[in-house]
Amino acid sequence: MNTVNDLIRVTVARKRREAEGICSFELIDTTGAPLPSFEAGAHIDVQIPGSGATPLVRQYSLANAPGERHRYLIAVLDEPASRGGSRAMHRAVQEGDVLLIGTPRNNFALAGSASREQTLLLAGGIGITPILSMAEALLQAGADFALHYCARSADRLAFAERLAQPAFSGRVHRHLSADPSSSRLDIVGLLQGPSAQRRLYVCGPESFLDATRAAARAADWPEDQVRFEHFAHKVQASADDGAFLVRLARSGRTIPVAADQTVVAALSAHGIELPVSCEQGVCGTCLTRVLEGVPDHKDVYLTPDEQARNDQFTPCCSRSRTPLLVLDF
Repeated sequence: MNTVNDLIRVTVARKRREAEGICSFELIDTTGAPLPSFEAGAHIDVQIPGSGATPLVRQYSLANAPGERHRYLIAVLDEPASRGGSRAMHRAVQEGDVLLIGTPRNNFALAGSASREQTLLLAGGIGITPILSMAEALLQAGADFALHYCARSADRLAFAERLAQPAFSGRVHRHLSADPSSSRLDIVGLLQGPSAQRRLYVCGPESFLDATRAAARAADWPEDQVRFEHFAHKVQASADDGAFLVRLARSGRTIPVAADQTVVAALSAHGIELPVSCEQGVCGTCLTRVLEGVPDHKDVYLTPDEQARNDQFTPCCSRSRTPLLVLDF
C-alpha cells in the first residue's frame, strides 16, 4: 500500500455519472495493493486539490460492499452551496488523477446484532451512499431489512442499476416526490410499532432527518435504536452567543473568543491550529476534551447523552455557556 504521512495514495480508476448532479468515483491503491478493510457506514477523508496551498479535506461515505478491498467507491453531489469540495470533485478531479485519502472511520456502524433484527434503512438523495453499503452488508448476512429511498425524480436516484438487481427485489422501495405515480414515503406509518427487534438507520438532507427524528420520537422509538448520519448541518446562531475565554490546559495560555468568532478561528489567530474539516459539527475531526466549563453544543456529531456529559465539544461550531472553557490541548 502506497502511503504518505499515514495517508493512502489512490488513483481515480473510474468516474461515472450516477444521477443528476451525482458522480461516483472508484478509488484504487496506486500500487494495486489491497486497501484497508472497512465496515458498512464508514467514511474516508479525501484531500481535494484546491486553488490554495492547503488542499481541501472532505468526508465521503463508502458506498461499496464491505469486504471489497480492491477499491473504495464514493459518490459526490454537486452541491450548489458548495464550499469548494463538491465543485472541485465534479470539475477538477478526473480519471487517472492521484488523490490522498485517510483510512476508513466509522461513526455510523450497524449494530452488532443487526443480522438478528429487522432493520429499516432510510435514504434521502445522496444519503444513499452509506445506506447502500449497509444494505449490501445485511444482504450478505441474510438479515431482515427494508430500504426506503427518497428522491425528487427518477433521474436523481443514484446507483439505480445496482438497487435493481434481483438480490434486492422486494427489499428496496423508491419514493419520488415529483412523480404522481410514485408512492410518497409515509414516515409516520412506517415507524409505528417500535420494538427491541427493530433498528432504524437514516441518512439524507437535514429536513429529511428532522422529519424522521420527529416521527421516531412521536412513536417512542428508543434513542439507542435510531442512528442518523449527517452530510451537512446549518449551525444556528442564538441571541446569547457571547464572548468567552478558552484556556489550554497543557500550556496555560488563555485565548479570547469573540461573539462572532469560532473557537477554531480564535485559536488560529494566535498561531494554534486544530485539525478541522467540515466546520459544521458533523464529522468530529476537531473533537476536543473539555476539562472545565460547560460547552454550548451546536453540533450534530455527538449524541444527546454525549453532549449532556459536557466533557468534549466541537470547537469548529460549538461555544461556551460559561465565561471560561478549559481544554485538554
